[in-house]
Amino acid sequence: MMEPLFMKPVFQEKIWGGNRLHTVFGFDLPSDKIGEDWAISAHPHGVSVVENGEFAGQKLDDLWQNHKELFGNPTEPVFPLLIKILDAEDELSVQVHPDDKYGMEHEGELGKTECWYIIDAAPGAEIIYGHHAQTREELAEMIHAERWDDLLTRVPVQKGDFYYVPSGTIHAIGKGIMILETQQSSDTTYRVYDYDRKDDSGNTRELHIQQSIDVTTIPALKPELNVTEVKKGNSSIITYLKTDFFNVYEWQVKGELHLDAHAPYTLMTVIDGFGELKVNGKSYEMPMGTSCIMPNGISDWTVEGDCSIIASEPGAKE
Repeated sequence: MMEPLFMKPVFQEKIWGGNRLHTVFGFDLPSDKIGEDWAISAHPHGVSVVENGEFAGQKLDDLWQNHKELFGNPTEPVFPLLIKILDAEDELSVQVHPDDKYGMEHEGELGKTECWYIIDAAPGAEIIYGHHAQTREELAEMIHAERWDDLLTRVPVQKGDFYYVPSGTIHAIGKGIMILETQQSSDTTYRVYDYDRKDDSGNTRELHIQQSIDVTTIPALKPELNVTEVKKGNSSIITYLKTDFFNVYEWQVKGELHLDAHAPYTLMTVIDGFGELKVNGKSYEMPMGTSCIMPNGISDWTVEGDCSIIASEPGAKE
């Protein structure tokens, strides 16, 4: 009988990380500078392992290669999505990601389009989202002159906000923000500016100025979201985004929510509360921080409890 694939988290230490993945989600962290939980990942820099059922102990990248039936027999060479929870105890670097063409040509991997659900934000928290340069020459001049206040667009954020961050978008997550990130399976980041900070060894982190100038979209795009909500009893399904890369939803469960599969497989992470997942007559507890994949072959399921889940599925490329 087909079962959900529950994933063991992979933790990444970061210069800007903290310990809220422990205090908020209850994870047992290896240090107090953990910036990222790679919740569902087949990327070689942090591969998820299945925790339950027939495939317990197997890595997601191996399942993608050897059990394609779990994912609807896809043709992509790599699992295309990566789900993270980020805890920004300090500002992340100002950065930009390439598109697929540039990423494959220069880095040998996918580009990185992503989106953010703001799980929590300290009072006054901000993100950097876009820039003011009108030409590539102006962008280069402002970067080299370190005219950050003139160049960068700052946006205040609060809990529950959602942002789409296509490749080519200059961006940064600010201090005091926790997010659920849905992204392409890529770890290519071009740093534009890192606040001149140093690590424990007194070294600054590498910047990627020319690559950043090469891949930044000019003028900056400000994608318009068409967010919709469908009520189902006391519960609701919010659709944030449908793109070639991924579709992203929030399932707000108040009592019970019945769901149907609309794609070969579905990814989900509990970001608040406690739920119970019911599939094919079996029940699975889903406390905060739980992540799983609903594989191909499971056509419907029910979530009971009082919780909020961010779900995603591969986009339908035209």
